[in-house]
Amino acid sequence: MPSIPPVFALVPTTQSYDWGKTGSDSKVAQLASASNLSGFKLDEKTRYAELWMGTHPNSPSRVLSSNEILSEHLAAHPELLGDRVIDRFEASNGNLPFLFKVLSIDKALSIQTHPDKKTAEKLHAEQPNIYKDSNHKPEMAIALTPFTGLCGFMPLDQIATHLSSTPEFAALIPNSISETFISIASSTTPTGPKEKAALKDVFSALMTADQSDIKNQLKKLTKRFADGDVKDSEKDIKDLILGLDGQFPGDIGVFCPFLLNYVQLAPGESMFLGAGEPHAYVSGDMMECMANSDNVIRAGLTPKLRDIPNLVSGLTYTASLPSKHTVQPTPFHSSNVTMLYDPPVPEFSVLQIKIDPGVTESHPVVDGPSIAIITEGEGTIGWGDDQQSLNVSKGSVLFVAAGSELKMKAGEKGTGPLLIFRAFVEASP
Repeated sequence: MPSIPPVFALVPTTQSYDWGKTGSDSKVAQLASASNLSGFKLDEKTRYAELWMGTHPNSPSRVLSSNEILSEHLAAHPELLGDRVIDRFEASNGNLPFLFKVLSIDKALSIQTHPDKKTAEKLHAEQPNIYKDSNHKPEMAIALTPFTGLCGFMPLDQIATHLSSTPEFAALIPNSISETFISIASSTTPTGPKEKAALKDVFSALMTADQSDIKNQLKKLTKRFADGDVKDSEKDIKDLILGLDGQFPGDIGVFCPFLLNYVQLAPGESMFLGAGEPHAYVSGDMMECMANSDNVIRAGLTPKLRDIPNLVSGLTYTASLPSKHTVQPTPFHSSNVTMLYDPPVPEFSVLQIKIDPGVTESHPVVDGPSIAIITEGEGTIGWGDDQQSLNVSKGSVLFVAAGSELKMKAGEKGTGPLLIFRAFVEASP
C-alpha cells in the first residue's frame, strides 16, 4: 500500500459577498485565478470577498489529486494531524482547529463580535439556524495591502471627548448616562467594573437609539462635515464617517467610530481580536486566521440579521489604545526571512516567509498540521530525507502534515521573491 504524502496541494474555495472587491481588483480573485486549480473563471463584475482554506463544513477545501474533502482525508489518515493535536482539539473527525482565509474588502463589514466558547455553545443550542457551530472564533488579521478597520473600544477619555464635543453623537445618549460616563472617564482610568458598566450603558444606549433619531442626527453630522465644520477631535475620523454613511446611509454603525479605535495597518502589520471585542474591517486585503468557526454576532453596517441583545451582553468592555490588539512578529527559529505571528490562543499561529530569488529557507519540524499559500512568486517546496518536492507559484495552497521538515526555494532571479503565509497549530506535550 503506497504511503500517504505528508505535503499535498489543496483546492480552496472562494466566497462572493457584497463587501468584496470587484473582479481582478480583488486579491482573492487574483490568487484563485493564478492557481488555476479549481476551474475558477474570473468575472470582472463579481465581488470576490474571501478565499477559504481548511475543513469548515460551510466551504471545505479538497485534496487536489483526489477531489476528496480535506476533513475526510485527514480523518482517514490521522497521522497527518498528529496525536497531540487530535487529543488536544478533539480532531479525530479530521477537522483542523483553525480556518485560514484571504479577505479582499471594498465595503465595510458589519459591526460585530465573536462569542467565547461558552456563549457559542449556548447560542448554537438556542439558534442553530443562525449560530451554526458551537466553537469560539478568536481571529488574527495580517495586512497584505494598506488596511483599515475599527478595533476594540478606544480609551475612555477619548470617548468622553466625543460625547462632550460632538452634539450629534451626544444627542443619542441619555444625559444621565453621558454625565455618569464623563465623570469617571480619564486617560488613566482602568476599565474596572464601574467603568465597564458605564461604557456598556453608553454603547447599549447608542445601539438601541430610535431609528428616526439616528437618521436625523446623521444628517446633521454629515451636513456639518460637508460644510467644513469639523472639531479637532473629529478630524481623524471625518472621512471614515462620511464613507460609512455613503455605504450604509442612516445606519447606527456610522456612529461607532466615536467609540471604537480606528486602525490603519501597513502590509505585514497585524492585529488580534479575542472573544467579545467589537470590530469592523473597513478596507484592504489581508490574511486572516481564526479558530474553526463561522459564528458572528452583528449589530450595524449590515443588511444581515442584527442581534443587538447578544452583542451588547457579550462584549468585554475593555477600553484601550489600538496597540493592545497589535501582534508583533518575531523571527521564527532565528530566521531572517520567516516571521512568526503568535497570538494568545492555542488554535493557530501564522508564519510569513519571504525568500529572495535563488535563496533557500528551511523550517524545522512543526508538531502539528499546517496550511500554506503562496501569495507572490514561484519556487519549490521540498520535504523528507529523499527530498520530494512540489513546484509552487502564486495561488498554490498546500497542506503540510505534522512532523514535516520543509525546504523552500524561490525561483531564479527575474521571478521576484517567493512570499508564503503558513498557518499552523501545535499542541503542548
